[in-house]
Amino acid sequence: MQADASPPPAPKPEPDSGACGAAAPPPPPLRRIKGIYVLPNLITLAGLFGGFYAVVMAMNGRFDLATLGIFAAMVLDSLDGRVARLTRTQSAFGEQMDSLADMVSFGAAPALVAYEWALYDLGRWGWIAAFVYCACAALRLARFNVNTAVVDRRYFQGLPSPAAAALVAGFIWLATEFEVSAPDLVWPMFALMLYAGLTMVSNIPFYSFKDLNLKRSVPFVVIVLVALGIAVINIHPPLVLFGLIAGYAASGYVVYGWRKLRGEPTSVVSTSTHDPDEKDLHR
Repeated sequence: MQADASPPPAPKPEPDSGACGAAAPPPPPLRRIKGIYVLPNLITLAGLFGGFYAVVMAMNGRFDLATLGIFAAMVLDSLDGRVARLTRTQSAFGEQMDSLADMVSFGAAPALVAYEWALYDLGRWGWIAAFVYCACAALRLARFNVNTAVVDRRYFQGLPSPAAAALVAGFIWLATEFEVSAPDLVWPMFALMLYAGLTMVSNIPFYSFKDLNLKRSVPFVVIVLVALGIAVINIHPPLVLFGLIAGYAASGYVVYGWRKLRGEPTSVVSTSTHDPDEKDLHR
């Protein structure tokens, strides 16, 4: 009887263990492509366009339209953050985009418009005043981003950049409306630029209006007062708006002096920092 001559079964191929004898790693997971939210960033871009439009109009000698561009950017800047919170579309990208747009609309644009309007006649002193304002706006925005978590939310540390830009633009708009020649206001414009710029980087407290709750009910008289306020603004918008902005730009010093007189703390910083490299930024 002959033996079974069929060949033995071929061995099963072992999985490729690589040079180290370990199992092959699983394929990497698919990376989720991150996008950006359209609505709040679209509002931010519109505000950026307002600042760019102001610069272009100033180059063409249309200072009335230049000031309106800055005011439009100011309104849009107050909306993008609120829209992001209401629609739950906040993002780190949106925060950085908002800061960059603010630097253009409330830092570079007002400085260039003021220089083209009146400061040009002062020569080097004119562009120095414009640069001081622009540099202070950049420093104020950078400090605001760093101090967000340590400053009392009811107050701003220094004059906010939109209010400083509105102060400069409102002054030019008012002078243009009353047909006052720019050379007659060179030195007042110089002083206003220094005041707005240096107040931005000061520690003077300015009320932020962030503790106002617009969702709660209010007495009927409040609505009547709002209607009266709108009517007063329409009497002469440049004069009334500039008066309101100038009053706000001076209100911080009034609050500071009142607290100093009563012996209360004048700083709006509510928490200290443990980072030694940033300690002086929070004073």
